Amino acid sequence: MKLVESFHSLQGEGKNIGLPTYFVRFGGCNLNCRWCDTRYAADRGEKMTVEEILDLCRPYNRICLTGGEPLLQEGICGLTESLLEMGKEITVETNGSMDVALLPDDPKVLISMDIKCPSSGMDDRMDFNNIPKLKPKDQLKFIIFDGKDLDFAVEVMDRYKPPCESIFSPVGGMDLEPLAEEILYRNLNVRLLPQLHKIIWGRRPGV
Repeated sequence: MKLVESFHSLQGEGKNIGLPTYFVRFGGCNLNCRWCDTRYAADRGEKMTVEEILDLCRPYNRICLTGGEPLLQEGICGLTESLLEMGKEITVETNGSMDVALLPDDPKVLISMDIKCPSSGMDDRMDFNNIPKLKPKDQLKFIIFDGKDLDFAVEVMDRYKPPCESIFSPVGGMDLEPLAEEILYRNLNVRLLPQLHKIIWGRRPGV
């Protein structure tokens, strides 16, 4: 497995926002989003075994497997299953282009799946068959740049009717007011969230 960094921080996104979490960031991604804020993870990383990564995670209760794209990693399913055996709560952050059915179906595994909107340049790479595979415990995230992105997100929700909560965030994760006003004006049944780690620590990596 190819590890870029690991660190203990607060979850900055999604419905576990603010909870202390140990992050394991893997290298390599099959997408190239225009507004990616972890581009440094695309082509970096140190080879580590599943056992070495488990040792890093051992002191912590809540683990987030992220990237890059963690589902590209050979051994990701075995790692997730081993973390479950250790009693960990796990979030897997995935970009919406790979089959989420690869992951263990367990109440302690939260799939946090993106759907990339048009401004990302990657909307044509999405596997919409993933949406019905999500469970009520999971979350579907849309990063919104402009009105075209918002229309796209609403259309996806109307068409595929996600079985889990949908979360909208603005590109950059901090300028909430324009998106908040649109959500209220359109009476959308979504949750608006910032990127908490950027509010606290700015844009530096490793937080």
